[in-house]
Amino acid sequence: MPDGHALGSGTVDVREELRKQIIDKAVVHGKVVLSSGAEADYYVDLRRVTLDGAAAPLVGEVMLDLAAGLEFDAVGGLTLGADPVATAMLHAAHRRGQLLDAFVVRKGEKQHGLRREVEGPDVAGRRVLAVEDTSTTGGSVLTAVDALRRAGAEIVAVAVIVDRDTGAREHIDAAGLEYRAAYHRTDLGL
Repeated sequence: MPDGHALGSGTVDVREELRKQIIDKAVVHGKVVLSSGAEADYYVDLRRVTLDGAAAPLVGEVMLDLAAGLEFDAVGGLTLGADPVATAMLHAAHRRGQLLDAFVVRKGEKQHGLRREVEGPDVAGRRVLAVEDTSTTGGSVLTAVDALRRAGAEIVAVAVIVDRDTGAREHIDAAGLEYRAAYHRTDLGL
């Protein structure tokens, strides 16, 4: 991974800066029930970072770096966690002079209009990267993968900002997909 990119007026180590932003803004300590149904002593609320004006550009840069070497032309995942990640990546790609489309996978088929499960530019026949903000079991991103396959997309890999290290990698590996995580819970002191 590159050591840094120019963001704003100076050069920063984007990976380290994003790690600090996640620790400062997104890590919440206390008992919580996760989307998987499991109980945990902490929660990583990445929307506090992916929707933050200072941190979101870092998300795009780090995730593009994480996806280096993969060939894809569209990025997205299950709404809501993946939406700001994909948008940050789209904008970061543009800053790098690259064209990258984003898409949104609905939690269910829309019941009116075109009744699309995957919104945005058509993904049929395209190579796509499925993303998520935080992954516990991999269930959300695998739901997105299933919808993308039904829409005719070829999934090149799954990439997440934070892997809680509680089974996501194993489930995604079992689905035959490459899995990349920018950070693990130990990177955040958890």
